[in-house]
Amino acid sequence: QVHVVDSGGGLVQPGGSLRLSCAMSGRTFSTISTYAMGWFRQAPGKEREFVACMSRSGATTSYADSVKGRFTISRDNSKNTVYLQMNSLKPEDTAVYYCAAKNQVGAFSVYVRGDDYVYWGQGTQVTVSS
Repeated sequence: QVHVVDSGGGLVQPGGSLRLSCAMSGRTFSTISTYAMGWFRQAPGKEREFVACMSRSGATTSYADSVKGRFTISRDNSKNTVYLQMNSLKPEDTAVYYCAAKNQVGAFSVYVRGDDYVYWGQGTQVTVSS
């Protein structure tokens, strides 16, 4: 049994910043260092889309073009937590953000398709508005 809990969303003005957190735990969970991690988002009336991902080693990352240079994914294995630092936020970043995890992966592999992931958080709302 593995739990994924997203947090950190909120209301922010355009140009502002937020940091999302994704904490993993559970009876059958040991360490986040064995998981490749990803962030996805879904805006109202739109399909879920990829935002960012990181390999289990942390050595490889990938970002959607729409967030490159503004968002940064990171991980703290000692806290079993992954973060998404979001800077220079725009109204079009408004969405529910979901963290996802996949185990049994190579050290440097990253995954940009939601269907590749096994475990998902409940989502956290990010609203960018003045």
